[in-house]
Formats: sequence, C-alpha cells, structure tokens
Amino acid sequence: MKGRGVRDLPESATEPDGCAVVRVLSYNIRSMRDNVTALARVIRACRPDVVCVQEAPRFFRWRKAAARLARTSGLVYVAGGATASGPMILSSLRAHVERTADVLLPRTPGLHQRGFSTAVLRFGGARLGVLSCHLSIDDRERYEQGRLLLERLSALEVPHAVVGGDFNDRPDGRTFGLLANTLQDGWAAKPWGREHTTRLGDPLQRIDAVFATREVEVLGCGVPMGLPGVVERDLRAATDHLPVLAALRVPASRPG
Repeated sequence: MKGRGVRDLPESATEPDGCAVVRVLSYNIRSMRDNVTALARVIRACRPDVVCVQEAPRFFRWRKAAARLARTSGLVYVAGGATASGPMILSSLRAHVERTADVLLPRTPGLHQRGFSTAVLRFGGARLGVLSCHLSIDDRERYEQGRLLLERLSALEVPHAVVGGDFNDRPDGRTFGLLANTLQDGWAAKPWGREHTTRLGDPLQRIDAVFATREVEVLGCGVPMGLPGVVERDLRAATDHLPVLAALRVPASRPG
C-alpha cells in the first residue's frame, strides 16, 4: 500500500508564525551489528531533525558507538543508549536541547529490560517533547509499557510531543490501539511512502511507527523507500527493520 509520492515530504522549516516543520525519523538499528556506513547513508538521506533510535548499542564502549553513528550521520547525541536499555535520541544542530531523561521500566523475569529515552527540544518558537521506545514482545508486559508511555509523555509537561518506536505490535493489536486512541498514528493520519516496516522480503507487518499528540499536524509519515538517496541495497544492509520518517508541523509555544 502506498501513500503520497516519496518526493512530496515537506522540508524542515521555521514559519513566520513561530510554528516549526520538524522531520522525525524512527529506526531500529539492531545494535549497529550490520553495515554502519549504509545505516548512516540512509539516515543522512532522510534529513531528519530528530532520530528516535531503537536497539542502540548498550554494552562495551556503547558511548563511542553512539558518537560514531551521530558523527557519520551528521547529527549529535542527545540522550539514551545503555542508560535507557536501547532507545536513544539523536538530533540535528537545529534543535536546542532543553532537558533529557532516561527511564528504565519494570522488568518481567526472563524478559529483556526495557526503557524510554526522552527529551524536550526547541525549534525556534516551537517546543517538542520526544520519546523513543522499544516495547516488549510479551503482550501483557507490552500493554503495561504502553500505559507507562502515555504517563511519561504527560510528565514531560509540554503540549506537543512525538513518540518514535518499535512497538512489537501491529495496528490491530491492543497496545497499538491504546496509543492510537490517545495519540495520532502518523501513517493513519497522513500516509506517505511505504507502510510496512519489516525487512524487505519478510512477511509484511507495520510494527514500527511515529505517533504525535493531537495538536501536532502530520504532514506525511511512512517508510522513505524511493526518497532520493535512500536505496534498497542500503536498507537491506543497514539493519533488519525499515525506518519510518514523518514531517510534523509543531505549533508555536504559547507565552508563559
């Protein structure tokens, strides 16, 4: 299933009324175990202002690996990695970082530790809360993590926010539905590019997504296959997920 042509996604911009068009990329990078050069090429070609990473390196010299990815992608490290058990946030120099926080979630014995990486970023007159996540493969734990995600998003105390993640759930799943009942599912709001985020050749599923709060305008959201510079051989070599790219119009912050 296709949305709008991939060449139509709006560019980053600061508008005269103080609103900001922000490009957000969500990407599961499989701990950088694959072709990091191809991964960086994909990220650069998407020209993101914010990258919500899942499965960032968490162990030996993880900070060095995160710095390498940021540098080769033309971005800077903001938060997360091992401190959030995998989720990480990168940004362009366009973003002013107001604050960050990494959160470890309650763990079910026998399952992986999960966490959230969060930040509040400012783009001109617009402030945007950002949360990167990778939810559990276990349905019961995943649903509880979905509830905690909504609580954490509210705790950022900013009216406009975005969530990028690997949700390990499809749009017909109960955790995905929980989030979509409160937030906008970017693909459903303004489909663009390719829908499914599983690796090329694997069964078609949409388990990665970008969600936004209701007053954020989704200008387009989907997998950027066909975007200039995003080539199939790099997508295959970079990791076992496909990225999700969204362009969002974030309202200007109200005085006070």
